Amino acid sequence: MSIPVIILHHPQLGENIGSTARVMLNFGLTELRLVAPRDGWPNAAAEPLSAGAFEAGVSVEVFDTAEAAIADLGTVLAATARPRGMEKLVVDAAGGVERIMQRGHKAGILFGAESHGLPSDVVGLADAIMTYPVNPDFASLNLAQAVGVFSAGWGAAQGAIGRWEGEKTGVEAPAPREDLIRMFEHLEEELERAGYFYPPDKTPLMKTNIRNGFIRGDWTMQEVRTFRGAIKALALGRGQARVKRDD
Repeated sequence: MSIPVIILHHPQLGENIGSTARVMLNFGLTELRLVAPRDGWPNAAAEPLSAGAFEAGVSVEVFDTAEAAIADLGTVLAATARPRGMEKLVVDAAGGVERIMQRGHKAGILFGAESHGLPSDVVGLADAIMTYPVNPDFASLNLAQAVGVFSAGWGAAQGAIGRWEGEKTGVEAPAPREDLIRMFEHLEEELERAGYFYPPDKTPLMKTNIRNGFIRGDWTMQEVRTFRGAIKALALGRGQARVKRDD
């Protein structure tokens, strides 16, 4: 299965083309096609916003018409937020990714110009309409943002993971229950000395509530040691204060 291409129909700003290339490469998409870009191509304004994406692998090809840009594609989606009154399948980003993967043909996604989106005759060339669940009262996405939504869905479907996902972060395994129980007993002993458990008949329930709260924290061994040190410090502070008062 080939990686889908992103097609920008009559893009206006070079900055948006650069931003599009940047977000594409973030999620493993590398083929960008431009249909009659308003300011021509190459465009110096695209480079700063691309963050080096063109040098790092995003290729750009320019076409005069949408028909020429999609000529070699077996599956074409048209990204639009407006109803078109056409008898076409309508999918979201995940549905678009799924359709591309199921059909297995070389695929492309058409995105319209910043000011007016895709014209209906271009939408008519697509197999399906792709739209996003945006706020109906403000369905205005920046061009690169719109491309980014699809690109992120594509990356996830290919098994891409977050930068830190799946890596060891240094967090310990949960503390053995034996050590948690010792911590509970240590805390409860000090609370008993402080007269916290009152009335006596409520003591078992109070201890259970305290233990339940701590257990939900999924404590590590280091956290248990640290907290037991805090208990000792508090207990020592109380004893020192008594000595000073006795003096």
